[in-house]
Amino acid sequence: MTDEADVEELRERVQGLESQVEVADTSEGEADSRSMVIVATQGSLDMAYPPLILASTAAAFDWDVTVFHTFWALDILHEERSKNLKMSSVGNPNMPVPNLVGTLPGMDAVTSKMMRKKIADNDTASVEELIETSLDLGVEFQACQMTIELMDYEEDDFYDGVTVGVGAATALEEMADADIQLLV
Repeated sequence: MTDEADVEELRERVQGLESQVEVADTSEGEADSRSMVIVATQGSLDMAYPPLILASTAAAFDWDVTVFHTFWALDILHEERSKNLKMSSVGNPNMPVPNLVGTLPGMDAVTSKMMRKKIADNDTASVEELIETSLDLGVEFQACQMTIELMDYEEDDFYDGVTVGVGAATALEEMADADIQLLV
């Protein structure tokens, strides 16, 4: 009888271990299917980087990533305008330029040029490179239809691979289902 009891005890232990393995496999599968939606609203040079870096990094970890661009952030996806994004020195307390000096004509151009030089000197990817990398990694960039119309843009103005004509309702649906939602 002892052998039969031992065998039964072993069966129960194996079943318990198998169910633990199934739970672990399910948990790992869920980690692989994480999703993130970023709403980008700013289109200045310094504000183009946060959503692009977050999106490309998450996509590199096999996350499902969508970035909904609205208002000035639409310039990030605009093929021509993205190459000349500007940065203001006024109102940014971390800029090495006093606000009074920042109000002088041409200071935004100087500030933008300084930032572009810093980006190049540090071998940081450009906005265009981050967009291409993100698209290659499967990030879905969405352009807000209302903003396209408001800014008088054409759907052909955007990088190839950008999803145009997305409305707020679609963006909200994706946000509701995402694991992480960010407003940048």
